[in-house]
Amino acid sequence: MEIKIIKNPIRKRELLDIAKEKFGDLIKAVVDVEQEIMAIGGELHADEEVLLMEQCGSKREYTWGINLYPKKSEDSWIELDSMINLKPAYGNRIRGIEDEKTKEKIKSIVKKLVFD
Repeated sequence: MEIKIIKNPIRKRELLDIAKEKFGDLIKAVVDVEQEIMAIGGELHADEEVLLMEQCGSKREYTWGINLYPKKSEDSWIELDSMINLKPAYGNRIRGIEDEKTKEKIKSIVKKLVFD
């Protein structure tokens, strides 16, 4: 499966198919909070981030790695954890996301781009 850039809404069942091909129950994704797009389907968050930068002009300070668990309930299916989130120069010193506004923005974008 190649990495897909999601600019228009997709169905959650598409995520389930992608998950089955890669990791079974999860999909790695990178969200660009400035452009409100995301890349999915990569083996590494870093690969998805590079694709967003090369093809969409995304900037590192606006890209955040997440994991999606399409079978989980809506309140627990987004995991904000990735090595690419370590961005001390931009105020984030952990694999998670420290800024609450950024967390909420990511969740909002995913909700906008993925529907049942």
